[in-house]
Amino acid sequence: MDDSSIAALKDLEDFALPRVRKSLGEEAADRLREFILLERLVPGMAINERDLAAALGISRTPLREALQILAIEGLVEYSSTRRPRVAAPSLEEIIQNLQVMSSLEELAGKLACHNASDEQIERIQDLNEKMQRGSTSMDPLAFFRTDMNFHVLIVEASGNLPLTDTHRQYNARLWRARFLSSQRKVGRADTLQQHNEIAAAIASRDAARTSQAMSTHIASAIVNVSRQLGE
Repeated sequence: MDDSSIAALKDLEDFALPRVRKSLGEEAADRLREFILLERLVPGMAINERDLAAALGISRTPLREALQILAIEGLVEYSSTRRPRVAAPSLEEIIQNLQVMSSLEELAGKLACHNASDEQIERIQDLNEKMQRGSTSMDPLAFFRTDMNFHVLIVEASGNLPLTDTHRQYNARLWRARFLSSQRKVGRADTLQQHNEIAAAIASRDAARTSQAMSTHIASAIVNVSRQLGE
Protein backbone atom coordinates (compact mmCIF):
# COMPACT_ATOMS: atom_id res chain seq x y z
CA MET A 1 0.00 0.00 0.00
CA ASP A 2 1.50 3.36 -1.03
CA ASP A 3 1.73 6.48 1.13
CA SER A 4 -1.25 8.16 -0.55
CA SER A 5 -3.48 5.16 0.21
CA ILE A 6 -2.38 5.10 3.84
CA ALA A 7 -3.07 8.83 4.13
CA ALA A 8 -6.54 8.37 2.61
CA LEU A 9 -7.37 5.64 5.12
CA LYS A 10 -6.22 7.83 8.00
CA ASP A 11 -8.53 10.59 6.75
CA LEU A 12 -11.43 8.13 6.96
CA GLU A 13 -10.77 7.54 10.66
CA ASP A 14 -12.64 10.78 11.36
CA PHE A 15 -15.75 9.14 9.91
CA ALA A 16 -15.46 5.87 11.85
CA LEU A 17 -18.80 4.56 13.05
CA PRO A 18 -19.30 4.81 16.81
CA ARG A 19 -19.58 1.61 18.84
CA VAL A 20 -23.19 0.50 18.75
CA ARG A 21 -24.86 0.69 22.15
CA LYS A 22 -28.11 -0.92 23.13
CA SER A 23 -31.17 1.26 22.99
CA LEU A 24 -33.26 1.79 26.11
CA GLY A 25 -35.85 -0.54 24.61
CA GLU A 26 -33.26 -3.30 24.09
CA GLU A 27 -32.03 -2.90 27.66
CA ALA A 28 -35.63 -3.12 28.88
CA ALA A 29 -36.12 -6.28 26.81
CA ASP A 30 -33.12 -7.84 28.60
CA ARG A 31 -34.72 -7.07 31.97
CA LEU A 32 -38.09 -8.43 30.91
CA ARG A 33 -36.53 -11.70 29.73
CA GLU A 34 -35.12 -12.13 33.22
CA PHE A 35 -38.52 -11.33 34.77
CA ILE A 36 -40.11 -14.02 32.58
CA LEU A 37 -37.39 -16.57 33.36
CA LEU A 38 -37.69 -15.97 37.10
CA GLU A 39 -41.52 -15.90 36.84
CA ARG A 40 -41.89 -12.37 38.09
CA LEU A 41 -43.98 -12.19 34.93
CA VAL A 42 -45.79 -15.53 34.70
CA PRO A 43 -47.13 -17.20 31.53
CA GLY A 44 -50.51 -15.83 30.50
CA MET A 45 -50.16 -12.73 32.68
CA ALA A 46 -51.60 -9.52 31.22
CA ILE A 47 -49.02 -6.73 31.00
CA ASN A 48 -50.02 -3.29 32.23
CA GLU A 49 -47.74 -1.02 30.23
CA ARG A 50 -48.04 1.98 32.54
CA ASP A 51 -47.28 0.02 35.72
CA LEU A 52 -44.44 -1.94 34.13
CA ALA A 53 -42.86 1.20 32.65
CA ALA A 54 -42.98 2.82 36.09
CA ALA A 55 -41.42 -0.26 37.69
CA LEU A 56 -38.55 -0.14 35.18
CA GLY A 57 -38.15 3.62 35.50
CA ILE A 58 -38.70 4.26 31.79
CA SER A 59 -41.39 5.79 29.60
CA ARG A 60 -43.91 3.71 27.68
CA THR A 61 -42.16 4.30 24.34
CA PRO A 62 -39.03 2.20 25.10
CA LEU A 63 -41.23 -0.30 26.95
CA ARG A 64 -43.29 -0.80 23.81
CA GLU A 65 -40.06 -1.29 21.84
CA ALA A 66 -39.05 -3.95 24.37
CA LEU A 67 -42.41 -5.69 24.12
CA GLN A 68 -42.16 -5.74 20.32
CA ILE A 69 -38.73 -7.38 20.59
CA LEU A 70 -40.12 -10.03 22.93
CA ALA A 71 -43.15 -10.54 20.70
CA ILE A 72 -40.84 -11.35 17.77
CA GLU A 73 -39.04 -13.82 20.03
CA GLY A 74 -42.32 -15.43 21.06
CA LEU A 75 -42.08 -14.47 24.74
CA VAL A 76 -44.91 -11.92 24.54
CA GLU A 77 -48.10 -12.06 22.52
CA TYR A 78 -50.86 -9.59 21.76
CA SER A 79 -54.59 -10.09 22.05
CA SER A 80 -57.01 -9.10 19.30
CA THR A 81 -57.31 -5.72 21.06
CA ARG A 82 -53.50 -5.29 21.01
CA ARG A 83 -53.12 -5.80 24.76
CA PRO A 84 -49.81 -7.55 25.56
CA ARG A 85 -49.47 -10.60 27.77
CA VAL A 86 -46.75 -13.08 28.60
CA ALA A 87 -46.86 -15.96 26.13
CA ALA A 88 -48.06 -19.28 27.49
CA PRO A 89 -47.15 -21.94 24.92
CA SER A 90 -48.53 -25.42 25.45
CA LEU A 91 -46.23 -28.30 26.36
CA GLU A 92 -46.83 -29.77 22.90
CA GLU A 93 -45.70 -26.52 21.23
CA ILE A 94 -42.57 -26.42 23.39
CA ILE A 95 -41.68 -30.03 22.60
CA GLN A 96 -42.16 -29.46 18.87
CA ASN A 97 -39.85 -26.44 19.01
CA LEU A 98 -37.27 -28.45 20.97
CA GLN A 99 -37.40 -31.14 18.30
CA VAL A 100 -36.51 -28.52 15.69
CA MET A 101 -33.80 -27.20 18.01
CA SER A 102 -32.36 -30.71 18.24
CA SER A 103 -31.95 -30.89 14.46
CA LEU A 104 -30.37 -27.43 14.37
CA GLU A 105 -27.84 -28.23 17.09
CA GLU A 106 -27.00 -31.64 15.63
CA LEU A 107 -26.17 -29.95 12.31
CA ALA A 108 -24.27 -27.17 14.08
CA GLY A 109 -22.18 -29.71 15.95
CA LYS A 110 -21.28 -31.56 12.76
CA LEU A 111 -20.30 -28.37 10.95
CA ALA A 112 -18.34 -27.06 13.93
CA CYS A 113 -16.16 -30.17 13.83
CA HIS A 114 -15.15 -29.25 10.28
CA ASN A 115 -15.18 -25.45 10.41
CA ALA A 116 -14.32 -24.32 13.94
CA SER A 117 -11.01 -22.62 14.55
CA ASP A 118 -8.74 -23.90 17.30
CA GLU A 119 -9.54 -20.73 19.24
CA GLN A 120 -13.29 -21.38 19.02
CA ILE A 121 -12.84 -24.95 20.23
CA GLU A 122 -10.74 -23.69 23.12
CA ARG A 123 -13.49 -21.23 24.10
CA ILE A 124 -16.06 -24.04 24.03
CA GLN A 125 -13.84 -26.10 26.35
CA ASP A 126 -13.37 -23.12 28.68
CA LEU A 127 -17.12 -22.56 28.99
CA ASN A 128 -17.72 -26.23 29.69
CA GLU A 129 -15.10 -26.18 32.44
CA LYS A 130 -16.72 -23.05 33.89
CA MET A 131 -20.08 -24.87 34.05
CA GLN A 132 -18.52 -27.93 35.66
CA ARG A 133 -16.82 -25.81 38.34
CA GLY A 134 -19.84 -23.61 38.98
CA SER A 135 -22.61 -26.21 38.92
CA THR A 136 -23.20 -25.90 42.67
CA SER A 137 -21.97 -22.37 43.36
CA MET A 138 -23.29 -20.23 40.47
CA ASP A 139 -26.69 -18.60 40.87
CA PRO A 140 -29.37 -20.11 38.58
CA LEU A 141 -29.43 -17.24 36.10
CA ALA A 142 -25.63 -17.09 35.76
CA PHE A 143 -25.43 -20.85 35.25
CA PHE A 144 -28.17 -20.72 32.62
CA ARG A 145 -26.46 -17.91 30.72
CA THR A 146 -23.20 -19.87 30.70
CA ASP A 147 -25.08 -22.94 29.46
CA MET A 148 -26.71 -20.98 26.63
CA ASN A 149 -23.40 -19.32 25.70
CA PHE A 150 -21.90 -22.81 25.39
CA HIS A 151 -24.57 -23.78 22.85
CA VAL A 152 -24.36 -20.46 20.99
CA LEU A 153 -20.59 -20.78 20.64
CA ILE A 154 -20.99 -24.20 19.05
CA VAL A 155 -23.55 -22.87 16.58
CA GLU A 156 -21.36 -19.88 15.71
CA ALA A 157 -18.40 -22.24 15.23
CA SER A 158 -20.41 -24.00 12.52
CA GLY A 159 -19.62 -21.05 10.25
CA ASN A 160 -23.13 -21.23 8.77
CA LEU A 161 -24.89 -17.86 9.03
CA PRO A 162 -28.42 -19.02 8.07
CA LEU A 163 -28.15 -21.77 10.68
CA THR A 164 -26.94 -19.26 13.27
CA ASP A 165 -29.85 -16.91 12.54
CA THR A 166 -32.44 -19.71 12.69
CA HIS A 167 -30.96 -21.07 15.92
CA ARG A 168 -31.10 -17.60 17.48
CA GLN A 169 -34.82 -17.35 16.72
CA TYR A 170 -35.66 -20.75 18.17
CA ASN A 171 -33.41 -20.24 21.17
CA ALA A 172 -35.23 -17.01 22.04
CA ARG A 173 -38.58 -18.77 21.69
CA LEU A 174 -37.40 -21.58 23.99
CA TRP A 175 -35.62 -19.33 26.50
CA ARG A 176 -37.95 -20.06 29.42
CA ALA A 177 -38.32 -23.77 28.60
CA ARG A 178 -34.56 -24.28 28.52
CA PHE A 179 -34.22 -22.34 31.76
CA LEU A 180 -36.73 -24.68 33.42
CA SER A 181 -34.79 -27.66 32.10
CA SER A 182 -31.52 -26.31 33.50
CA GLN A 183 -33.06 -25.83 36.95
CA ARG A 184 -34.02 -29.45 37.57
CA LYS A 185 -31.61 -30.72 40.20
CA VAL A 186 -32.64 -34.27 39.38
CA GLY A 187 -30.56 -35.13 36.35
CA ARG A 188 -28.13 -32.21 36.74
CA ALA A 189 -25.20 -34.64 36.88
CA ASP A 190 -26.40 -36.21 33.61
CA THR A 191 -26.62 -32.78 31.98
CA LEU A 192 -23.08 -31.88 33.03
CA GLN A 193 -21.82 -35.21 31.73
CA GLN A 194 -23.59 -34.55 28.42
CA HIS A 195 -21.80 -31.20 28.19
CA ASN A 196 -18.50 -32.99 28.82
CA GLU A 197 -19.27 -35.43 26.01
CA ILE A 198 -20.21 -32.63 23.59
CA ALA A 199 -17.04 -30.68 24.40
CA ALA A 200 -14.83 -33.76 24.07
CA ALA A 201 -16.44 -34.77 20.77
CA ILE A 202 -15.92 -31.31 19.29
CA ALA A 203 -12.33 -31.18 20.57
CA SER A 204 -11.63 -34.43 18.70
CA ARG A 205 -13.50 -33.06 15.64
CA ASP A 206 -15.62 -36.21 15.53
CA ALA A 207 -18.75 -35.08 13.66
CA ALA A 208 -20.80 -38.25 14.18
CA ARG A 209 -20.03 -38.37 17.90
CA THR A 210 -20.83 -34.67 18.29
CA SER A 211 -24.15 -35.00 16.48
CA GLN A 212 -25.18 -37.91 18.70
CA ALA A 213 -24.12 -36.04 21.84
CA MET A 214 -26.17 -32.99 20.85
CA SER A 215 -29.20 -35.17 20.11
CA THR A 216 -28.94 -36.91 23.49
CA HIS A 217 -28.65 -33.56 25.26
CA ILE A 218 -31.79 -32.06 23.70
CA ALA A 219 -33.71 -35.31 24.28
CA SER A 220 -32.82 -34.92 27.96
CA ALA A 221 -34.07 -31.32 27.88
CA ILE A 222 -37.41 -32.51 26.47
CA VAL A 223 -37.76 -34.96 29.36
CA ASN A 224 -36.82 -32.30 31.92
CA VAL A 225 -39.26 -29.73 30.53
CA SER A 226 -42.06 -32.29 30.33
CA ARG A 227 -41.55 -33.24 33.96
CA GLN A 228 -41.15 -29.64 35.14
CA LEU A 229 -44.32 -28.41 33.44
CA GLY A 230 -46.21 -31.56 34.39
CA GLU A 231 -45.57 -31.15 38.11
